Amino acid sequence: MKRAFPKNSLGILLPVDSLPEDAEDALKVARVLDLPTLTIDLSATLAQFLQEMDKSGLSRERMAISNAKARLRMTALHYAATLRHSLVIGTGNQSELYVGYFTKYGDGGVDLLPLACLVKEQVKEVARYLGIPEELVSRTPSAGLYPGQTDEKEMGFTYQQLDRYILSGEIEDQAVKEKIDRMHRLSKHKREAIPCPSF
Repeated sequence: MKRAFPKNSLGILLPVDSLPEDAEDALKVARVLDLPTLTIDLSATLAQFLQEMDKSGLSRERMAISNAKARLRMTALHYAATLRHSLVIGTGNQSELYVGYFTKYGDGGVDLLPLACLVKEQVKEVARYLGIPEELVSRTPSAGLYPGQTDEKEMGFTYQQLDRYILSGEIEDQAVKEKIDRMHRLSKHKREAIPCPSF
């Protein structure tokens, strides 16, 4: 987006109890793209939020906390976008969208998805074309929501399997096919407009 909007692009780093190397990698990408950045640490905000949830009697659960992190980040992005009269650009790609591997109203709550027509491997090709260091392009995909978390471990199959299935309909492992089909079916609500009654 920096090339499309060279004078009005901003990268915002939003650590929420995040690993320091995640910020370091984000800054490496920003330097390659000559993208100005700012950092807003939301860790204390999340802690306060969870304390208030605790007071209400609601229990803590890892997925709920992970989703809260993503939604908190999106709140901050839209706040900044409003102040700047800008749009929030998402990083979601076709692979993630197909199986619903994103947080509704979190990283899915964006204004534009320029990578939505590309599967994960094609996104890597674009990154290489833009000069992103190979160490970052080939890094194990992770949302960094909790220690040891990786996308593929969480999904239960590889991006290579998913990409091939999306592009060709071919897959060797029937169990993986069923898992992908199930995730696609169950995440339908994430890809559709909010249901409204018609009269």
